[in-house]
Amino acid sequence: MSIFAAIKNAIPHSALDLFIRSTDVASYMPGRVRLYSKQLVNNASLEQQVHERLNALAEIECVDTNIATGSILITYEPERLRANAELRRVEDYMRKHARRRAS
Repeated sequence: MSIFAAIKNAIPHSALDLFIRSTDVASYMPGRVRLYSKQLVNNASLEQQVHERLNALAEIECVDTNIATGSILITYEPERLRANAELRRVEDYMRKHARRRAS
């Protein structure tokens, strides 16, 4: 991989991509990902924004949050999500950066 390709891949492509990169990807398996965000802890306003933005995506089936822990659980149909190039990049990022992965 060239240095230019590495830099291009390191730059967030959207607000969603930036948000995902600011969270800790705790676990990933196709169709299910758990994130943790310190900014979400005791932050009902951010929780509402997360729900609004993620639930607006037709490819996302369900978003569950917990502001006591900062947890975000996202479930989706992998094939449907991967049809969206931007969301496929986000999923690739989560898979590569998850602390726990299942194939």
